[in-house]
Amino acid sequence: MSDFVNASRDQERNPERQGKNPVAPDWLVVITGPTAVGKTDISIDVARQLDGEIVSCDSMQVYKYMDIGTAKPGVSEREKVPHHLIDVVAPDEDFNVARFQELAEAAISGITSRGRIPILVGGTGLYIKAVVDGFLFPWEGASPGIRESLEEEAAQKRQDVLYARLEEVDPEAAKKIHPNDTRRVIRALEVHITTGRPISELWREGRRRKKARLDRLVMVGLVRKRSELYERIDARCDKMIELGLVEETKELLEQGYSGTLTSGQALGYKEIVRYLKGECSIEEAVELIKRDTRRYAKRQLTWFRADPRIEWLDAGVFESQEEAARCILALIKGKMAAM
Repeated sequence: MSDFVNASRDQERNPERQGKNPVAPDWLVVITGPTAVGKTDISIDVARQLDGEIVSCDSMQVYKYMDIGTAKPGVSEREKVPHHLIDVVAPDEDFNVARFQELAEAAISGITSRGRIPILVGGTGLYIKAVVDGFLFPWEGASPGIRESLEEEAAQKRQDVLYARLEEVDPEAAKKIHPNDTRRVIRALEVHITTGRPISELWREGRRRKKARLDRLVMVGLVRKRSELYERIDARCDKMIELGLVEETKELLEQGYSGTLTSGQALGYKEIVRYLKGECSIEEAVELIKRDTRRYAKRQLTWFRADPRIEWLDAGVFESQEEAARCILALIKGKMAAM
């Protein structure tokens, strides 16, 4: 058993180490890991015991009408604990990580204002990073027209003209950008013209958010032995077919939601679309779903293991999800008490 598990169980056995009131509402808890590892059930148990609310961090659960293939928590599960960022947009609406960041921040603010703990749960690594690190996206403050005008000006005049303008409107950014780095100079000016704010101010805000969050952040990653995880993936895929994934996909197509949409490229749906088009048998479609899901889980693990802030827990060593949840809860409270 890992040191993480032993330490967490030690916290459970010695509650006096946790302090009288270790739970503070300005913390952020993240529970992540590969698909089918057991995040949903365990996180619900954690949220109930921690007086928390769950912010879904899944790039496909944001879409309405896509319930089975995205393995959304059921109605009964969502009744146990409030969930956010599920069923946010229609399958044909644009949705990206920047919009997720904005909605997630709003949800987190609402949760903390109620004196509860926000728990970010899911396996979309970039979405988690966007919230935890609060980075500025390349398209924030973007205006193709303004950028093109600045690029034309740079081509017609010397680069130092634009740089001098940057020094005037944002001297802090100018000190960090080389005068010959025309692309970054234009980007800084574009943000200032579009938003009315210097890009250096946005940088500072991002750093403040990141520092504050790093001080009060607990990230837990759930894993299982590869063979066990793959068995769970296969079982989930079979269950999705049993629950009506084919019918759900057919209904989406009948409503006009094309398989070429971003939502239609979700694992499970794109393979069933091939089946419905007669391009493969149902057995072949199911095997493709299982294969592609296993590959996706491998990519998820590669992404998450690059983040040293995540503390890993082998969910397979526990006799029940309740025991795993208690272990995670003990770790969270221990970290809060140490602040």
